[in-house]
Amino acid sequence: MTPPLRQPPGSAAREAWTVEDFRRALAITLGLAAAVGAFLGFVGAFGLEDYPLGVRLAYMVPVAVLTGAIGLGGFLLAGRLAPGLHRWLHAVLGGLLIFAPIGMIVWFTAGLIPGADIGPSALPGFIGTSLVVSVAMSLLSVAVNPVPQPTPKPGPAKASSRFLERLPIRLRGAEIWAVEAEDHYLRVHTSAGQDLILLRMADAVAELEGQEGMQVHRSWWVARAGIADARRGDGRATLTLKDGSEAPVSRTYAAELRRRGWV
Repeated sequence: MTPPLRQPPGSAAREAWTVEDFRRALAITLGLAAAVGAFLGFVGAFGLEDYPLGVRLAYMVPVAVLTGAIGLGGFLLAGRLAPGLHRWLHAVLGGLLIFAPIGMIVWFTAGLIPGADIGPSALPGFIGTSLVVSVAMSLLSVAVNPVPQPTPKPGPAKASSRFLERLPIRLRGAEIWAVEAEDHYLRVHTSAGQDLILLRMADAVAELEGQEGMQVHRSWWVARAGIADARRGDGRATLTLKDGSEAPVSRTYAAELRRRGWV
């Protein structure tokens, strides 16, 4: 039996980053980190002022890019640990979560510079500087990155007014979960119960065009929000509706269901 769905229908709307949001945020964050690294290398931060500028830049820019990526991870982790906080507080919390490991990374890698004499006694200074830089970078990253937009939940299938007019009055305000062919009739499965209407399946599918659902069998049209479970067996898939009915998935439509992530 497969998991119910890759993206459960009816999940609550939430603020979340899409893949494009994350890629954009990562690109902006790493670009900003590289610029900050160049500035820190230029001024000789972390006790590197005695080294040539080229050495400082060659060291500081890659380290800043690495820590920038860690910083973005810290911001996302803060959002998971404290989802109710404002994004600016998430930025501060993210900086506090990462400043110590970043300080140790900078201290360790600085000690790898040829001729560097950076011992354990310098570690507290690196961590202290990292606290200021990490929080400041996290705040700056939030300032330049776009606010992720809420991801809407898949809504119930709302049929066209023409299709709704075919239903008994008691079903017209309900969620439509599926349409099943029975001889010359169609059985409409809804959140308020079932009933039969006189209509061809092809006409019903046409009137439901554009809704969050699809035909899965010559005798079944199923709404995305009406699926409670999906399973595969003997080479075929079966969708279980919220009312307990089971809709078979024919091979004709199986590939499209997999592409949509329904099974």
